[in-house]
Amino acid sequence: MLKIIVIDDDRTYLEVLQRRLQQAIGCDVQTHTSVATALQQPPQPVDAILLDMMLEQGSSLDSIASLKHHFCPKQLIMLTGYASIATTVEAMRRGATDYLAKPVGLNEILQRLDPGPQANQAQAVDNKPLTPAQVEWEHIQRILLAHDGNISATAKALGLHRRTLQRKLQKHSPGRG
Repeated sequence: MLKIIVIDDDRTYLEVLQRRLQQAIGCDVQTHTSVATALQQPPQPVDAILLDMMLEQGSSLDSIASLKHHFCPKQLIMLTGYASIATTVEAMRRGATDYLAKPVGLNEILQRLDPGPQANQAQAVDNKPLTPAQVEWEHIQRILLAHDGNISATAKALGLHRRTLQRKLQKHSPGRG
């Protein structure tokens, strides 16, 4: 039986995902609303950790190392509603094994947890060029990451007014396709 830990500050999302994972594959799912409460559990090996990138306490990127040390997961999958190349690279550099943009369907999570023989097909590279909106989004995300998420410092570095940057970020990531 798979052991999975899900960490997300959205309680409704946690309950729904826990129930759906248990129904789909009969796994043992522990849920936590913060990294701190997860780390209060006794150290134990788990098959996977699904970690939301933005928790109430801020970015969870800094928690990847401690979660991996404490639980020794086979997989640590970052979930985020603000996906970008910069944050993907940073999460992988810090030890995440995968990265999924929300909203993510149950089937995609299940495929990542147990990819099976079709893994190579599912991970085929999308060779479409980025749109201008996507290039702008990626640039903003790189600068935001370089300034540790500080909106004012990022806006200054980009030569934008802080409110303009906030509006651009609220529009969400432009999709591929």
